[in-house]
Amino acid sequence: MLVPTRFEREKFELQAVLASDLFQRAPVQAQVLGYLCSRYFEGTADQLNEYAIAVEALGRPAHFDNKRDSIVRVEIHALRKRLRDYYAAEGVGHPVQIRIPQGHYVPTFAVGDQPRPAVTATLPVRPPETPAPVAPRNTNRLVWLAVLTVAVAAPAIFLAGRHLTSAKRSDPVIRADGPAALAGKREIRIMAGVGHGTYIDSVGHVWESDRFFNGGSPASGSSRPIAYTHDAVLYQNRREGAFSYDIPLTQGVYELRLHFAETVWGENNIAGGGETSRLFHIYINDKEIVHNFDVIGNAGVGAAAVLAFRDLSPTADGKLHIRLAPMTDLPFLNGLEITPGIAGRMRPVRFIAADRPYTDKAGRYWLPDRWSNGGQITLRRSPVSNTSAPELYQGERYGNFSYRIPVAPGRYRLTLFFAERWFGPGTPAGGGPGSRLFDVFCNGAALLQGFDIYRRAGGADRALAVSFRHLKPNGQGRLDLSFTPANNYALLNALEVTDEAGGENDIG
Repeated sequence: MLVPTRFEREKFELQAVLASDLFQRAPVQAQVLGYLCSRYFEGTADQLNEYAIAVEALGRPAHFDNKRDSIVRVEIHALRKRLRDYYAAEGVGHPVQIRIPQGHYVPTFAVGDQPRPAVTATLPVRPPETPAPVAPRNTNRLVWLAVLTVAVAAPAIFLAGRHLTSAKRSDPVIRADGPAALAGKREIRIMAGVGHGTYIDSVGHVWESDRFFNGGSPASGSSRPIAYTHDAVLYQNRREGAFSYDIPLTQGVYELRLHFAETVWGENNIAGGGETSRLFHIYINDKEIVHNFDVIGNAGVGAAAVLAFRDLSPTADGKLHIRLAPMTDLPFLNGLEITPGIAGRMRPVRFIAADRPYTDKAGRYWLPDRWSNGGQITLRRSPVSNTSAPELYQGERYGNFSYRIPVAPGRYRLTLFFAERWFGPGTPAGGGPGSRLFDVFCNGAALLQGFDIYRRAGGADRALAVSFRHLKPNGQGRLDLSFTPANNYALLNALEVTDEAGGENDIG
């Protein structure tokens, strides 16, 4: 893709800053800097305020209150200091220098002795009393992101969407304030094998350092890309050996997800081998849940394997017990997450093809895109009709792509959301019926063949939701979805998976 010359020098300076060791050791400040600069490049810097930075750059919820949470002020202060340190050392003599003026959030780009002017937003700015749900916003951030990706290919940092990876596989720490106590929390996310710090993942969840374990030892893995995740850093450390976790929880029903990626055994990995090279058993509350688990057999080499379990509760001692026992070679675990559950069914899985979450009018929360591989995301500006939730259709993933959605045993309803924004009269590409055709498969079975969004929806910029019932997970505990082009690219705007045990009116 050709990069426009507008802001060319500023964008290349941003590349240099973000590629530096100083900023790769501080992904939160890199994330904030990338967000502020993207707003400057797209001409919306006048809208910057503390609330926008908290919600859009740092993943805080829509009810963020700056009176109670000083995270933006803390991170901006740290960012200013890090920029000063950078230009006092590695960046000294750069013809363009990025600054965040005191009392403002909008960056300036100093050329020689003269900073380039930017629209200013003073600090602090009071957030709305009742903030509206955060929806994907049409931007031109893909322009600077494309430049950034070329310059910082390993690791790539998807800053606008908060998709972060750490250049130091042993140091995924992105907060300087240390891990919070986990005991009794309703949501727990642990990075196995990580000794200190916290990490905010691509959908805004906070992962904390390793604890509540018995046995095993920490180990570092490969820093290679991991398929089917936007958070490869979560799979770069592990706990391995014969070990267990005894996690204190308040009484209730929970869901558990265990995260693995095989980076030792398998083709192109250091130990070679493949299937059966590593087998182990997984026990939950002293019951064997998985026998002879094979990460390569489940997900392949260098791909995220996520196992989902529902209807779990702490035992009489107030703890959830997880144990991994060896069969062939050492068991390992990259991460675990425990979230509140619903008795008898899984909570719905909802996400949109965008880089930030959205809450619809019914109060349903849609995460940013996840568990995908292939394709790319873009944002569309034209309005969408035939829906009460047009925000679901503002972003789209297009190309030849797939999703792996971990679910517990059961039957599920899958709803796919589409809108044709590219083909049709008055659209950028013109055309009409037949301009885009693609197939959709679930666990190898065809759901849609020769699918034509334009024809099915009755025109361009019209919302279309297509549902499928009674879908069962495959032997790997997933709904594997493939979107395969037939004529031009496949696309998807949003996706919802609901446990059919929950009935038709679930809005959880």
